[in-house]
Amino acid sequence: MDWEVRVQGDEALGLDEVLRAAEDAAPGESVDVVARNLEKRFSAAEVSFWLVDTLGREAVRLPRAGTPAQSRGRVETVRLAGSVFERVLRTQRLHQEEDDEGRCRMVAPVTNRGDCIGVLDLLVPSADDAVRDGVAQAAHALAYIVVTDRRYTDLYHWGRRTTTMSLASEIQHQLLPSSACCEAAQFTLACGLVPADDIGGDTYDYAVDQETLHLSITDAMGHDTASALLATLSVNALRGARRAGADLLGQAHAAHEAIIRHGRGMTTGQLLRVRLESGDCELVNAGHPWPLRLRDGRVEELTLKVNLPFGVPSPIGYVVQRLRLEPGDRLVLVTDGMRDRAAAAVDIPALLGDTRDEHPREVVRALTMAVHEACGGSLPDDATTLVLDWHGGGDVQRHSSGGSNQERPDARP
Repeated sequence: MDWEVRVQGDEALGLDEVLRAAEDAAPGESVDVVARNLEKRFSAAEVSFWLVDTLGREAVRLPRAGTPAQSRGRVETVRLAGSVFERVLRTQRLHQEEDDEGRCRMVAPVTNRGDCIGVLDLLVPSADDAVRDGVAQAAHALAYIVVTDRRYTDLYHWGRRTTTMSLASEIQHQLLPSSACCEAAQFTLACGLVPADDIGGDTYDYAVDQETLHLSITDAMGHDTASALLATLSVNALRGARRAGADLLGQAHAAHEAIIRHGRGMTTGQLLRVRLESGDCELVNAGHPWPLRLRDGRVEELTLKVNLPFGVPSPIGYVVQRLRLEPGDRLVLVTDGMRDRAAAAVDIPALLGDTRDEHPREVVRALTMAVHEACGGSLPDDATTLVLDWHGGGDVQRHSSGGSNQERPDARP
């Protein structure tokens, strides 16, 4: 990727300098490197990075380096619903507006492969195309910096937490991939988990290698720490088998044996392997709700053979089933928390039809919000959704929604 941006006076200012400076800085200070660069290049003021919280309902202003630890409890938060931040995250367009002093406020999405990390918010004296491009590129660079540096510091994990997390919540959260969304040439994937008041043991997972997209969604029996520990066995057995090169049956048996030997209870699950070249998909269903497919505007439930859950103490014969994804297909996986009890009031097929033109992360957001509202904000079970858009196999262009591929600025007030 070419990080070089030309500004007024045809002076070349490369963002590769920012990336090098960020690498030299301490992990907790790398955001400040980007802020100082914008201050120097564009006379920017009040540069702030806002992280989206774990539940996706608030943005949290990340404190600048040197902020006393005791001040962290007084950080500023903004409710996303109806805000400029929400608009920027949903549209992935840079927003600009003039303030009372004639300065230009700019808000840019900080997004990496479709994963909305947060927004960059700043003031500049004025904005032309060069400034807009520079700010958009800086926000994209910031996304890469955060993705790299969050391996080394708790700062970004802390910033995303607007509520106290129980031990079960901590275990469950650490089982999930670090990014809830992934964009590639062949597909766009988005996932979401709304935890129950008493953690219900849901997880999702994905990995992409050179030839295959691997997906799983699981629901461990029980609640609280017991279900979180059972989920830990399931997810890590699946990952270990996958990373050792096991096929889908091998992964299923690894999860089953791990629970039989080390756990108490059972876990439902759905495992998928999608060939990136062709869209051919292998699937194992272990006692899990059927997937839904949106094709040509029609939503249908794929009535597959259902095997027993992982950990059931009886001889298990898992069956690999096959289906083929066509370009334009949307595949949706859910746990029973999206369908049982009060959540059953949500018409998922109708909602999928209504959101057919939305990005998968917006579909996940719409589904989980609908279930949350149907349950009155108090979920009896975890509600988890995985949405996969298939663009086509082979040599197709990536469907990107963030960073350097900015469209025109959103200049609405």
